[in-house]
Amino acid sequence: MNKHKNALQKIVIALTILISTAGFAQAKKARIVEDFNKNWNFKLGDHPQAVNADFSTSDWRALQLPHDWSIEGAFNKDLPTGTKQGFLPAGKGWYRKTFTLPENWANKTISIEFDGVFKNSEVFINGHSLGVRPSGYISFAYEMTPYLHFGKQENIIAVKVDNDAQPNSRWYTGSGIYRNVRLVALEKLHVAHWGTYVTTPKISKEKASVHFEVTIENKANAEKEFKFVTSIVNAKNKEVANAVSIEKIGANTNSKKTHNLEVKNPNLWDTENPYLYKVLTKVYENKKLVDTYETPLGIRFFSFDAEKGFSLNGKPAKIYGVCLHHDNGALGAVENIHAVRRKLTLLKEMGCNAIRMSHNPHSLEMMQLCDEMGFIVQDEAFDVWKKAKVKNDAHKEWDNWYKRDLEDLILRDRNYPSVMMWSIGNEIREQFDSTGIAITKELAQIVKNLDTTRPVTSALTENVPEKNFIYQSGALDLLGFNYKHEDYATFPARFKGQKIIASETVSALETRGHYDQPSDVVKAWPVKYGEKFDGNADWTVSAYDNVKSFWGSTHEESWKAIKNSDFIAGTFVWTGFDYIGEPDPYPFPARSSYFGIIDLAGLPKDVYYMYQSEWSKKPVLHIFPHWNWQKDQEVDVWAYYNNADEVELFLNGKSLGKKAKQNDDLHISWRVKFEQGTLKAISRKNGKVVLEKEIHTAGAASKIDLKADKATIKNDTYDLVYVTVSITDKDGNLSPNANDLINFEVTGGGKLVGVDNGYQANLESFKAGSCKVYNGRCIAIIQSNGKKEKIQLKASTDNGIAPSTIDVKVE
Repeated sequence: MNKHKNALQKIVIALTILISTAGFAQAKKARIVEDFNKNWNFKLGDHPQAVNADFSTSDWRALQLPHDWSIEGAFNKDLPTGTKQGFLPAGKGWYRKTFTLPENWANKTISIEFDGVFKNSEVFINGHSLGVRPSGYISFAYEMTPYLHFGKQENIIAVKVDNDAQPNSRWYTGSGIYRNVRLVALEKLHVAHWGTYVTTPKISKEKASVHFEVTIENKANAEKEFKFVTSIVNAKNKEVANAVSIEKIGANTNSKKTHNLEVKNPNLWDTENPYLYKVLTKVYENKKLVDTYETPLGIRFFSFDAEKGFSLNGKPAKIYGVCLHHDNGALGAVENIHAVRRKLTLLKEMGCNAIRMSHNPHSLEMMQLCDEMGFIVQDEAFDVWKKAKVKNDAHKEWDNWYKRDLEDLILRDRNYPSVMMWSIGNEIREQFDSTGIAITKELAQIVKNLDTTRPVTSALTENVPEKNFIYQSGALDLLGFNYKHEDYATFPARFKGQKIIASETVSALETRGHYDQPSDVVKAWPVKYGEKFDGNADWTVSAYDNVKSFWGSTHEESWKAIKNSDFIAGTFVWTGFDYIGEPDPYPFPARSSYFGIIDLAGLPKDVYYMYQSEWSKKPVLHIFPHWNWQKDQEVDVWAYYNNADEVELFLNGKSLGKKAKQNDDLHISWRVKFEQGTLKAISRKNGKVVLEKEIHTAGAASKIDLKADKATIKNDTYDLVYVTVSITDKDGNLSPNANDLINFEVTGGGKLVGVDNGYQANLESFKAGSCKVYNGRCIAIIQSNGKKEKIQLKASTDNGIAPSTIDVKVE
């Protein structure tokens, strides 16, 4: 009897899997999601008549989204955006697109999804306003069904964007529909927008319990009975768990349904092996598959402890994080998954394992890649509450929109396993008065109403408990503190039993490849707010990590304090990359920040290797500066290294001595009289050579060296290749003082979409067809133009250096 019962169970399981597999095959038909980025028209200014069917866009520009009109403008010190936003234009603009829909879509529910529009957007379909959204960062969707035409009659969508009231930010925002747009067509019975929620209440080596909630929406005028199927598939798309139920839902309503599943011998998600499962939802009506929906699933558990800091999957782990703003350098605010992947790859190679989304919701692409690449995320909602930081910032929309904006962030991002903290604010001014208590409690409760699996935090500047009303609310699960590393030792006594993370640290200042001698004095530029300081006439800052903002620290000062404080869960360094705007400590013509570990062009500064030597397991030996100086000039030579006992430095074969880090040192240095030739460093462990590095005096500039970050791109009009351009001597040594103007010519299946050299006071357009190298280097960004033709980039100068070319395959 038991044998027959077991056999029957196996047949039922096999049939269930067969049904699920059939559902996968039909997935494309059940839920239609179309890229809606192409074939738009755009014009600056206010054009309210563009909502009308008979409006002509003959003098409008044709373009593909995402689009940022600010990055296309000229730098101007008199613009109202000002220093904080990089002196680039804002204003108003309109987008318009005509499209047709097939007749057989007439019974579907059709929506449009915007990942981000900066800002104050209003969307119209065939003359009807679908809604407004003040926030420039939140994602949103509108149903268009009642107003659409089907068949040959055209539909007209128009989007008004109003970024005119300035200044409205403390950093560069961009302007326009700068993230992706999708058209979604569904049957009347479907999974609601952001309608799933997956949690893992219990995890062991043997099994993980998975609780899955789905909000089903029925837009039909009749009650529906349906089959609800949940399948969990592993990274190889093999099903590892399945649940099926028959459900009912009333007419024109939505209803929450749940399944509980179990994954045996789960692969756990962590920062070194970010293993991802997927939850596949299938909805059947009368045996017909009517919807499919995919939800990411990473099985992991983590904790914050008041004494031991952070642990992931039961193992102690320090959070090695950086803060990032949302811009993509020369692309401006335009979101592109390939740009984000390059950014995160550079950080991963440095040893970074965490990103703080400063200070607003970031893109879906950023969240997805953090999942895939293994980054812990602090997801941050707001930079201001009711109290302003600049005249026209988001405080103006607070009363009407804070609840909706926060809820939408949580709903959108709560299934990403990389998200491990919800931050409800950054340096909020309400921490200094009693209004902060009630607001903090309300915001924390909004989060917990939608997700109880992650701590709520806020980035605080006041570390005296009696003065901090956000802390006094008692609503924070995790206290984030910005700067003031010298106070860390007092935190366990001040904040007894509290879990703590360094939510923002450092704010050191560097310009890539620029070195002021000597390097052994730490300076604050300025010493305090508004004071004059003895800066550089060319708007540079030395790259030795010895200059900091008045509120911050050097990279080494901060990391030493965090490294030696077990109770601090980790750090988020300000910042991973330079970003447009906030060019402290300088005024115009400086237009981008000096804070980054990596410059705006994506070229690492020297301090990158300090972090790599501390945060990664890979052997590191990095010596700097370059070796082109005046004869007998005293030059400080620094070395970052790891996995070694000592480093020996040689100049033209002569030893300048062995040195080793003492106590908590993070670098070693020599003061060397310059002579032309070769500077060589050798690191050794137990007397055996670990690594060798050489720097040569560069001769006359004679070559243009081109290196692409990949050899092949897709002909999809999105894919990017970043080409690093270097001026070298005949032997390939970088010319560290070169500033030659490079002219670019791109042919074949690509177009030039951005140039940059990382110099913070470069006022040439990011969209120019040429770029001066800065300290020997610049970059060119090429994007697929949709042609399946080999791309060739030609780089030339007007000073006699032979042109150089590089080819990129297109597939």
